[in-house]
Amino acid sequence: MAGQAPVRSSAPMVRSLLRVVVGFLFFWHGFQKAVAFYNGAHLSYLTYTACFLELVGGFLIFAGLFTSPTAIVLSLEMAISYYLQHFPKGRLPINNGGELEVLYCFIFLYFFVAGAGPVSVDSVFRKKSG
Repeated sequence: MAGQAPVRSSAPMVRSLLRVVVGFLFFWHGFQKAVAFYNGAHLSYLTYTACFLELVGGFLIFAGLFTSPTAIVLSLEMAISYYLQHFPKGRLPINNGGELEVLYCFIFLYFFVAGAGPVSVDSVFRKKSG
């Protein structure tokens, strides 16, 4: 209507909030693996790789730094994790315990496409260069 201020969408801010929460939670998955290693657990090469990706990738997603490239790597990590750890136990995530991997996979795929949101280190760099 004429004379009314345009409605502003809160979607970009909610995307930033989602990114912060997902990055925070994902980081702690890596931290849990690192603590197991520190306490003498014998981990496989894949678990060491997952630990590194989850610690570093979780922090980068949390901060919103290099969000798109980090998100695609983490999405692939979760797809591979699902395929190797859960798919052999059954096809449906609800039956094989792989719901978390599937959710993370598609959330990271969303961040790969949509970006970090307005509250991120990426947006600071984008403002300086543009």
